[in-house]
Amino acid sequence: MQITKHTVATLEYTLKDGDGDVLDSTEGGKPISYVHGVGTLIPGLERALEGKGEGEALSVELGPQDAYGERNEQLVQPVPRSELPAEEEIVVGMQFEARGAQGSQVVTVVGVEEDRVVLDGNHPLAGVTLHFDVKVVATRAATPEEIEHGHVHDGTEHH
Repeated sequence: MQITKHTVATLEYTLKDGDGDVLDSTEGGKPISYVHGVGTLIPGLERALEGKGEGEALSVELGPQDAYGERNEQLVQPVPRSELPAEEEIVVGMQFEARGAQGSQVVTVVGVEEDRVVLDGNHPLAGVTLHFDVKVVATRAATPEEIEHGHVHDGTEHH
């Protein structure tokens, strides 16, 4: 079965950045499964997998526009230290879920000063060219419930 809209695809993959550093991989773990065509994967990877079948392997290079977008420096903002949990030590690299007018998003602490913290609302991989080595392990039709919910129900879904 080829990967088309509402196909459940099970993948093994390795993700590297432009320097060849491994960012994520299923190696040594379980493959991931997702429902194709419902926006689970980044757009460029989903386009590359369209029409592929079980056993096929591919290498895909995705620029930021096809992955997590370009960096937006307007998403880097200082906030008063008092707006963050007082009981927690705030250090660079920590991530929080922030709720705003656009819904919730993950922000990363990029600076800590005495009375304020600098938060970055960009995805950590924004502005990065990504290199995926992917193997299609299995394909099957999604169930009506999986299509309705937008995710796989066998415990291997991508988060």
